[in-house]
Amino acid sequence: MSKVTISVAKGDGIGPEIMDAVLSIFNAANVPLDYEIIGMGKSYYDQGFGNGMMPEAMQSIERNGILFKGPMETPKGKGVKSINVTARKVWSTYANRRHFRTIEGVDTVYSKAGIPIDITVIRENIEDTYGGIEHMLSNDVALSRRFITRQGCEQIVRFAFEMAKKEGFKKVTCGHKANIMKLTDGLFLEVFYEISKQYPDIIAEDVIVDALCMKLVQYPQDFEVVVLTNLQGDIVSDLCAGLVGGLGFAPSTNVGDNISIFEAVHGTAPDIAGKNIANPTSLLMSGIMMLRHIGLLKEARAIEGALLYTIENGVHTGDFGDRSTKSANTTEFAEAIISNLGKFPTKVELRKTDDKSDFKLPQKPEKQRVMVGAPAEIEVVGIDIFLQSSFQAEDIAKKIQDVLPNGMKLVSLTNRGTVVWPEASVYTECSTGYGARITGETKSKDDYWNAIKVLGSVIDISSTEFLNIINGQRAYSLGQGK
Repeated sequence: MSKVTISVAKGDGIGPEIMDAVLSIFNAANVPLDYEIIGMGKSYYDQGFGNGMMPEAMQSIERNGILFKGPMETPKGKGVKSINVTARKVWSTYANRRHFRTIEGVDTVYSKAGIPIDITVIRENIEDTYGGIEHMLSNDVALSRRFITRQGCEQIVRFAFEMAKKEGFKKVTCGHKANIMKLTDGLFLEVFYEISKQYPDIIAEDVIVDALCMKLVQYPQDFEVVVLTNLQGDIVSDLCAGLVGGLGFAPSTNVGDNISIFEAVHGTAPDIAGKNIANPTSLLMSGIMMLRHIGLLKEARAIEGALLYTIENGVHTGDFGDRSTKSANTTEFAEAIISNLGKFPTKVELRKTDDKSDFKLPQKPEKQRVMVGAPAEIEVVGIDIFLQSSFQAEDIAKKIQDVLPNGMKLVSLTNRGTVVWPEASVYTECSTGYGARITGETKSKDDYWNAIKVLGSVIDISSTEFLNIINGQRAYSLGQGK
């Protein structure tokens, strides 16, 4: 096979040390890769690059289709977004896959109890609260918008089932909070079961995410593939890392249709940077996933076998293993793996994977892709107006009712999602942020815009949303207590 060129960003803190260790193992294993070392990370923020990378870095990644990166730090208190999240979103790497498996030689309460763990978490990577769209509506009230799209749900759910089919998993579990977030998580759950019908040989089940966390701790052996929305997937991923020894043993890949990112998901550990004592296992395991993605299955198997054999035989860095034996530094750990190339663990089996790869160099699209859904019949039946006031709910209601155009009605006032007018309890404590739900006989958006203009003369409006009926179904939530 001819050499594949990948973009490599060494990262911040311990990043350069562990990346150099991993690349030394790749070179010793004669992995047919060429590396383009690119500039990304905190130092590039400090140089004035707002997205944390040089223009040449973006060009390299978009040319090669593969980014292999060490951990990167986002500067604090400067209003900048995480380089890690930015990279995933800019290149539409919609599927984050993390694999958590018991490793012989990494002691946990589960390994000591003889409970094997082999869980793959598939996390949606683009949407949800990670849009980072937030506003201070007043000095006291902050708002975050959560976006879940049908197209985004279809991408991640299909990825989960296709991966399960390819690698021989028998069950896919959907983690969600659709009992509370009935529209957003409800859409995610709806799409999950729609797509599951196309995979009749795979068991599809769903578990509310808080119960899921409890069950993962109690019975981790019951789970194979778990698919979740972005924020919930982030939390559950770290929980699963804790089951197998921590983030130092948690490989991660972010897969898109054109570009994919392979990275260590632990921190930059600045307290030990430059000391040559960091554990490179997570980055190496992510690199092994990268090799499989590219189609270098023989090399991936050889390196994974050497890694697991090395750990199984007691070689360890200072963060794990038998503390009564001398720990290896980063370089020594890598050298031990290199010396064990060609050897395989005796107590665990390597996963069998399909010998086909669909990796291809990205073809630059002419325009950004717009994921358009099926046409729908949408009817406007009202508006929600979000406002700021320190008055009592009944006083706010009177102000609104006094100026509302004919044919429109104030249905309710809510505060933090709870109805506080016309039905209310004096025990309900209120912030200064209210929601006023208004319905009308009109179906015209222009009429509602005019109502907003009139209401703006008597109340302090923060934002508005239209109340829609889509394909005959109510497409907005009810206030708590309705």
